[in-house]
Amino acid sequence: MSVRGESSLKTRLLVLRHGQSEWNVQGRWQGQADIALTPNGINQAHQAAKKIGKFDLIAASSLQRARHTAEIIAEAHGVNDLVIDDRLKESFIGPWEGLTYAEIESGWPGYLESSKQPPDFEPNKNVVTRMTAAFIDIAAKCRGGQALVISHSGVIRTIRRELKVTDTKLENLGGCWFDVLPDGQISAGRIITVIDELNSSESL
Repeated sequence: MSVRGESSLKTRLLVLRHGQSEWNVQGRWQGQADIALTPNGINQAHQAAKKIGKFDLIAASSLQRARHTAEIIAEAHGVNDLVIDDRLKESFIGPWEGLTYAEIESGWPGYLESSKQPPDFEPNKNVVTRMTAAFIDIAAKCRGGQALVISHSGVIRTIRRELKVTDTKLENLGGCWFDVLPDGQISAGRIITVIDELNSSESL
């Protein structure tokens, strides 16, 4: 995708889902509800901090489960200027916020299976627009380098679908690489499962 030698200015973003939250344990859809990490989620962030390499910049959603995850990693790596960006928030999910899969299926039969969304759900187009803008701005801050971005499963999967790559369920501290070119072109790279790789290998 590079043009006239621009590949050397490609910026790589490792975009990961936050650590385990209290509602993750309960199986509740979170959306933009500001739910805290569990003790296990905090431990996951500490483990990840030991495993992943150095980054030129660390950014995070303003929701505390993502922000706290990023703060733990940033502190471990001596990064003081954490970038907090509202555009990296999870999708707004309207009436589904706080509900379990069973409760959603009961109230909106067949919606989950057919990927339908209730009227107040944030449109995918809006998610893609704000996430793309955030990625471009983050890349501009460390052009040609690498940034770590802590965000949310739903929005990461939405932008991957927009880029026509495989839609994969993301575990806590799972995500993927994105490449951002100076002209704003974005491509999705390989899936990363940090916690699984922590348990199975010596390097990420």
